[in-house]
Amino acid sequence: MRRRDFLKFGVGTTLAVNLMRPSSANQRPNIVFVLADDLGWRDLGCYGSNFYETPNIDRLAQMGMRFTNAYAANPLCSPTRASILTGQYPCRLRITMPNGHLREELLDPVVPSSGPPSQKAVTPQVRNRLPFETYTLAEVLRDVGYRTAHFGKWHLGWSPYNPENHGFDFSFPPNQSWPGPPNYFAPFRKDAVKDIPELRDAPEGKHIDEIVVKQALNFIRQNRSRPFFVNLWLFSVHAPFQGREDLIAKYRQKAERMPDDPQRNPIMGAMIEAMDSCVGMFLRGLEEMGLMENTIIVFTSDNGGNMYDRIGLGFPPTNNAPLRNGKASLYEGGTRVPLIVVWKGRIKPNSISDAIVSSIDFFPTLVEAAGAKVPKEHVVDGVNLLPVLLGHGSLQREAIFCHFPHYIPATGTVPGVWVRKGDWKLIRFFCDNDDQTDRFELYNLREDIGETTNLAEKYPELVRELNALIDRHLQETQALVPVKNPNYRSPVAGWQPSQDARLSLKDGFLVVESIGGDPFIFTNEVPKVQGTLVVKVRMASRSKGIAQINWATERERQFSPQRKVVFNPIHDGQWHEYEVRFTCDAPLLSLRLDPCSAPGVAQIDWIRLFSEDGKLLRAWEFDG
Repeated sequence: MRRRDFLKFGVGTTLAVNLMRPSSANQRPNIVFVLADDLGWRDLGCYGSNFYETPNIDRLAQMGMRFTNAYAANPLCSPTRASILTGQYPCRLRITMPNGHLREELLDPVVPSSGPPSQKAVTPQVRNRLPFETYTLAEVLRDVGYRTAHFGKWHLGWSPYNPENHGFDFSFPPNQSWPGPPNYFAPFRKDAVKDIPELRDAPEGKHIDEIVVKQALNFIRQNRSRPFFVNLWLFSVHAPFQGREDLIAKYRQKAERMPDDPQRNPIMGAMIEAMDSCVGMFLRGLEEMGLMENTIIVFTSDNGGNMYDRIGLGFPPTNNAPLRNGKASLYEGGTRVPLIVVWKGRIKPNSISDAIVSSIDFFPTLVEAAGAKVPKEHVVDGVNLLPVLLGHGSLQREAIFCHFPHYIPATGTVPGVWVRKGDWKLIRFFCDNDDQTDRFELYNLREDIGETTNLAEKYPELVRELNALIDRHLQETQALVPVKNPNYRSPVAGWQPSQDARLSLKDGFLVVESIGGDPFIFTNEVPKVQGTLVVKVRMASRSKGIAQINWATERERQFSPQRKVVFNPIHDGQWHEYEVRFTCDAPLLSLRLDPCSAPGVAQIDWIRLFSEDGKLLRAWEFDG
């Protein structure tokens, strides 16, 4: 018997009796969980945005309680989604990255023995499926008589790890684990929706979330005689960045009137207004069916707003100010999110709470509200929020945590974990000092919400106290933790080697020793320039093969074959100068030089970067 079956059927008569309370199914509240994708903490009017227009979600906030210290359990989507469904920290589930769209299953992740030479830490693998043995919120509610359905983004694994095998009676769109929508407006990508007639045959221009909401309302209409649990996990406002042209024009004019507002991306303005309209459509549907009186509505986001992509006029999609950074970051902008909870007649309208809460808390809260019970065998990391929601008391919890043991080059994120206790937040960055020991940052969020002043050196005792909480948390959850990378090679004169290269300074030259077929060096210490650029290199090589210059930009942050220029060096051991010209269509982020493509040694005297008109922008002189 699988553990899931044991939890459901093997825990005895006492549990079966408890699960049936209250005695009348009609007394149980309906539950709707609305989850936005990549919506930042300040992206709503009720959270202080002056640029985005969200009248429907603002009205929702007036109907219930708005939280100012709510967190996603992870700065990326799938881990947070898993935490919502299980009440467990992502590190306990070992789902710490959004890999649910990958076709190859990985159920038993480990920490490898080594990593790329540019990284100080070896980072763990990630489970990319929500395992069957987890006991989900949908299963708990279905076991006490709820009809359950999931609508919208899933991203926790392809079939057989689909919603129907995790406690949901129905899901739409079926059989998908997309990281984002195929696109937002019909006609949708045929390869993605060919077996989904509601999307395949949708009228031109129809927004995918409108179709999702319509399906959710149809399900509710058909099942309103019983308590229902509906997961309405919108695709908005994740990439691709697409909006209706009339709305983009509207927000473009608004941006011109608000040149100093940090949130002034017209495309995101259009996307957020479209999302808000879909929420309004859903609320009207509930009101028309007379279901608002006994329905709990939760509205939140799976992580902070995206600040690393560049769209439209080169702006990031949104801006989380005053919070630092955004999606995929361990700073506040990555995990602090909007949260609104409505329960008419039970939660005071237009109320605000500064309680520190996490996405792990929804599971125990909604289970308690439904009068259900969870088997003791299922570990719940979250706490019940009903005392705060109903105004009966405070939360009995020492701290909350976020473990994110991964590198994200696009945001500059290095592997880390944070704890928040009261006003204090400690971030431990694994292996990030020069000697590969852990590095610490300490912030008082009441006084410094933007995390501008690191107080770790000023309060060493507090660092030790909070770090002990992190140690205990990682041990209790059996988290996979990064370790020192034995292959790490520190930068030399600002340049880092690939796995097939060794780098050193010798006799006043930068020496690149190629030990494989893909030797290269790269640097992020570049000016933020764009347009036509020229790289000049003075090099003496005793190797073989072609050479090339690659570049990455703030828009396209990874090196790619589409952003390279090949040249043919002379491998005779003599000094030669080379010039490579390329066009950078967004601010330069990284520069890479492949001096050869075979084993051998190349010496570099200098590397210089010029503008098209010959102005020197940056020089790396190795004192040769």
